[in-house]
Amino acid sequence: MPNVKFPEHLQGGPTVGEIGEFEVIRVITEQASSALNGDDAAVLRHASPNSRAVATTDMLVEGRHFQLDWSTPEEIGQKAIVQNFADIEAMGARPIAALLALSAPTHTPVEFVRGLARGIGQRVEEYSAELVGGDITSGTSLVLSVTALGSLGGSLPELTLNRARPGQVVVAHGRIGYSAAGLALLQRFGRAGVPEELTPLVEAHCAPRLNPGRGMIARAAGATAMTDNSDGLIVDLSQLARKSGVRINIESGTIAPDDLLSAAGEALDRDPWEWILAGGEDHTLLSTTFGDPPSGFRAIGQVTKPRPDDPVTVDKKTPAYASGWQSF
Repeated sequence: MPNVKFPEHLQGGPTVGEIGEFEVIRVITEQASSALNGDDAAVLRHASPNSRAVATTDMLVEGRHFQLDWSTPEEIGQKAIVQNFADIEAMGARPIAALLALSAPTHTPVEFVRGLARGIGQRVEEYSAELVGGDITSGTSLVLSVTALGSLGGSLPELTLNRARPGQVVVAHGRIGYSAAGLALLQRFGRAGVPEELTPLVEAHCAPRLNPGRGMIARAAGATAMTDNSDGLIVDLSQLARKSGVRINIESGTIAPDDLLSAAGEALDRDPWEWILAGGEDHTLLSTTFGDPPSGFRAIGQVTKPRPDDPVTVDKKTPAYASGWQSF
């Protein structure tokens, strides 16, 4: 029996094994087209003066980072781009290109690949970026790896983890806890069984969104350090605090569960604070700045001098939940 089982609605047509490598590539480039894609390597346009290149890569493995019975191919492609472009944005840079490496079993339906590429194309277009190349191969598992490239313009320094300073304000752009709540709903009810009013939480997990350009806006407005909420709010802020040698205090009222998270908590008999503090995969931008919150950001806490105990506190107390995503 094949290790990867695709939903029935994707089956019935040709598979990647039947049409071959070059036809699969044609299917991908048809859905996420770029004039730069199609040669041995992509030659990117000359960067603007006084700019630097930014690069990152991330993988998605079927059964660990996404489930075929929960997510559509389009959503998987969208998620792959956002989680990589969020890392570019977190440096204060602009995403300009992406590369896709895909390992897929030979019985993978072509319709899955077409939908995956369509989702990738939709997200890169939102950022005025392009899918400029990649690689495909057969394998026993379904694995995507996206490499994202960005451009950091101007003379301001990049937004690294080690540049938070006491006296700064901690600011955030995006929702916190939605993705983890969506995952919990899927694990309990499956996609079809989730109450309709809670579907925004499911969508936040299967296809997270991040408004393009907010990292650049924050950098231009004076932010100094930034990360994205990928592994969990406390985990990610703790890494920033340790790298900078500071302590971060979050005000609970600024991140408290909204009506949707509270409703999900009631439906699952779970504490929504666990999703907020330890959930991750929202790709919310988290930054520090001396000034007012940049456009699109909100203040959620303060940076103070380090202490020997918790690097991150909530209302100056140890967080109720401090775990997060771990790869191993």
